[in-house]
Amino acid sequence: MSTTAPVNASDRPVENISSATVRLAGDSGDGMQLTGSQLTNTSALAGNDVATFPDFPAEIRAPRGTRAGVSGFQVQFASEDIFTPGDQLDTLVVMNPAAYITNIGDLRKGGTLVVNTDSFTDKDFRLADIEEDPLDDPDLENNYRVIKIGMTTLTRAAVEELELSTKIADRCKNFFAMGFIYWLYGRDLQPTLTFIEQKFGNKPEISGANERALKAGWNFGETTESALSTYHVTPAKLEPGTYRNIMGNQALALGCVTAARLSGKELFLGSYPITPASDILHELSRHKHFGVRTFQAEDEIAAVCSTIGAAFGGAMAITTSSGPGIALKGEAIGLGMILELPMIVINIQRGGPSTGLPTKTEQSDLYQAMYGRNGESPLPIIAPRSPSDCFRTAIEAWQIASKYMIPVLLLSDGYIANGAEPWLIPNAADLPEINIQHPGPREEDAEPFLPYLRNEDLARPWAIPGTKGLEHRIGGLEKQENTGNVSYDPDNHQRMCELRNEKVQKIAEFIPEQEVFGEQSGDVLVLSWGGTYGACVTAVTRCVSDGLSVGHAHLRHLCPFPRNLETILGNFKKVLIPELNLGQLNTIIRSEFLLEAETLNKVKGRPFTVTEIEAKFR
Repeated sequence: MSTTAPVNASDRPVENISSATVRLAGDSGDGMQLTGSQLTNTSALAGNDVATFPDFPAEIRAPRGTRAGVSGFQVQFASEDIFTPGDQLDTLVVMNPAAYITNIGDLRKGGTLVVNTDSFTDKDFRLADIEEDPLDDPDLENNYRVIKIGMTTLTRAAVEELELSTKIADRCKNFFAMGFIYWLYGRDLQPTLTFIEQKFGNKPEISGANERALKAGWNFGETTESALSTYHVTPAKLEPGTYRNIMGNQALALGCVTAARLSGKELFLGSYPITPASDILHELSRHKHFGVRTFQAEDEIAAVCSTIGAAFGGAMAITTSSGPGIALKGEAIGLGMILELPMIVINIQRGGPSTGLPTKTEQSDLYQAMYGRNGESPLPIIAPRSPSDCFRTAIEAWQIASKYMIPVLLLSDGYIANGAEPWLIPNAADLPEINIQHPGPREEDAEPFLPYLRNEDLARPWAIPGTKGLEHRIGGLEKQENTGNVSYDPDNHQRMCELRNEKVQKIAEFIPEQEVFGEQSGDVLVLSWGGTYGACVTAVTRCVSDGLSVGHAHLRHLCPFPRNLETILGNFKKVLIPELNLGQLNTIIRSEFLLEAETLNKVKGRPFTVTEIEAKFR
């Protein structure tokens, strides 16, 4: 396989920058997700810190060329620690007018606009619902560094010798765009050339076409006069170790596999496909060699009920879904709670209500997690803060579930699930032990087995079916204390409800105390949870560096809250809670601590920018 010329082999000036934010946008069939993923991986291999934000159309087959069909991928790569995919764009690549119209507002003044002019025709303008060519705007060249490229034509020319159909040739234009961006930012082509060989090696004509298009994009940058300079981002100074680029759902899956191994359990997933949770099912299905069993059920109810059965049988049992699926699972989750079985219920939140915005992110299922079951049905809730943090969160969820014999709700979201960042692969010796003890066989003359006799953690014994002498009743009817027999006694029902709630609150003794970043007391405390972490910590860092009295507490544990949270809240004059909902955590905090907090709410299907949060702080 041929290799590329040395990076920045020409005499063009190279501008050293600390970070760059690039977004690629086009039709859902233009390969923007693949292009963005390759730019991310190549930047990570170059030693940069990276953070990504893929953005998908809400419809599976949105009409081509329309605004609803625009697919985008944003990546920030930097020579320093970063926590978000960036706010304003330094470079925007648009493959058609719809992509231009829906994304140009995010490109900073003076930024680079790369346009596939072959897709700016009258037909494309009609599809994008615009009346005239936006590239004719006289202010465009004044506001941006505009690079116009006939990508479709140049791609066809690059692959002409392969005698492909026009349709297949045109599919390679994303690799042309990729090659040009690689040239612009000094990225090495070799990792993507290797990817092409591995992915398309059994189809030589496709492999060859993509390779030619990639190199054609690079060579266009080398030979054209439209780009006067290139950019260079030096490697970041990350903690020493072995890293891999990882997405949130991948990290959750690997965390669950690891937790199963740490506890000596086989892993069972009962699931039904739903955006954006399906990738966990896809990832876990690849790990049968680790004793993982995946079951794609016929519906959500069957999926969660199979998970209950697996937990009763002694497996590490998990189920995955999004908000609509969690609604269907509600009664069965309550069944897992009253049976007091260890399970993990993973909710990858998306925009709602109902079908809502399937491919867009939101944090609007906190009420559902906290209160969305009939009766008194409290459950612990835990939420990761970033894609790589999903690994540790999955392990901690299983620690809680198995220690306290209880289903645990894990709340991720679409932003975390589809985002990616470098993950420092942990040393296996540094991972926590998860010791699970099952009661052994009992002789016939022994005392009767009491399946709901509790230990110091208020957890009942995890008795494996078929174990001699451990026969016991299960079901959704109220249990008699200790024996587990069906009981309609009102005093017993009160007692069991109180015990189950007390067990949840007791988990606060196990989880760590809440940490505060920045000022430990002062004017403003930012209280965040879930995927808002990156924007919040970046904004707080800027404010603290400017001398403002701001602290930041990011909640991983939402039920129960960390035992020192009330003290922390009292150390600040004001508390600000940014959420991608209309104020759900704020309502819970107000109810729990009688605190009037400031709010910053957003339900647009997009994450907060650092600028939005910083402006609210100031």
